[in-house]
Amino acid sequence: MTIRVDRRTALGLGTMATAGTVLCRAAPAAAESGGTGSELDAEAATTPERVAARIGQAYERETTRAGGNWQSYVSVTGSGGAPVVAVADEPDQRLEAYSVNKIAVATAVLDKVDRGLLTLDQQLEVTAAIVVPGGDGIFSLDNAYPSSVTLGHALAALLTVSDDTAVRLSGLVCPAAELNDILVAKGFPNTQVEPVANPNRFFLGTSTPRETHELLRALVAGTVLSPSSTEFLLGLLRSPIAFTDGVRRTMSSQERARVATKAGWFGTARHEAGIIFDSAGAAVLTYALFADGQAGADDFGATHPAVQARARLGRFMMNATARLTGSGRPHQPGPRLPSNGG
Repeated sequence: MTIRVDRRTALGLGTMATAGTVLCRAAPAAAESGGTGSELDAEAATTPERVAARIGQAYERETTRAGGNWQSYVSVTGSGGAPVVAVADEPDQRLEAYSVNKIAVATAVLDKVDRGLLTLDQQLEVTAAIVVPGGDGIFSLDNAYPSSVTLGHALAALLTVSDDTAVRLSGLVCPAAELNDILVAKGFPNTQVEPVANPNRFFLGTSTPRETHELLRALVAGTVLSPSSTEFLLGLLRSPIAFTDGVRRTMSSQERARVATKAGWFGTARHEAGIIFDSAGAAVLTYALFADGQAGADDFGATHPAVQARARLGRFMMNATARLTGSGRPHQPGPRLPSNGG
């Protein structure tokens, strides 16, 4: 019980006196039924502060249900663009970010593109030695090496299907030490890859929930990359083949296109971080959800307790922010239509 009380204090539920008092009377039906957020009434969704309080309650409910350890930071875009914190659950704990840090890797590589040191159309050689055997993604499935791809292709594989070999391809053009220096210079000293003996290879390293959240907000604000690189990166994270088992699972295709997301999984850890945009393309919510220690360590699918919790929370967050308007420069995805070949 003490742990839950401490976490509720961390979530800020004990400090939102006005909003908390009102919303606690409106919340029981959803909380007891495990509802998806469709129970939100118009009053509860009219202000970012009320929405943030409801999301904090939903987070507490879902993480309690899933069990294990959670470290998270979630905010709603407030009036004037300032974030209204919905969840602050051990947000400054530095932990293994796993594939969520592929966003940071791509950011560093694209920074070099912006400075004219690299180009998206330059060729990278995919050798048998560089392929991660059995790793996530598509390169390990080719079974025909050597081959070559563009840097843009490698980054697309990195951020959509979370390709592990694409990490090594990124290291060919942005070694670990340089990558970390770029992130520090941009204000992210805790978001760092872990170097190994080979300077062009690295483990994906660490971050904190708050710093991952701030990197995402900076990307949307256009303060870390050029407009073209920003749109390229966000377009990959919003694409139909980007991660759909978690936050985007129970959404329509149009709703999924409004969510830029990246998941990371290894051992017992199941992480996800991203942004929800309003219908006009402005960011309305940013989340960094890190979890480990739940049951089912060998389950990397949609039935893992932490992934199920994120799916329910994702549906809730989409509904909760439906009547809010984001702020800042809009980011609209390009049109994507099914094809029958030809």
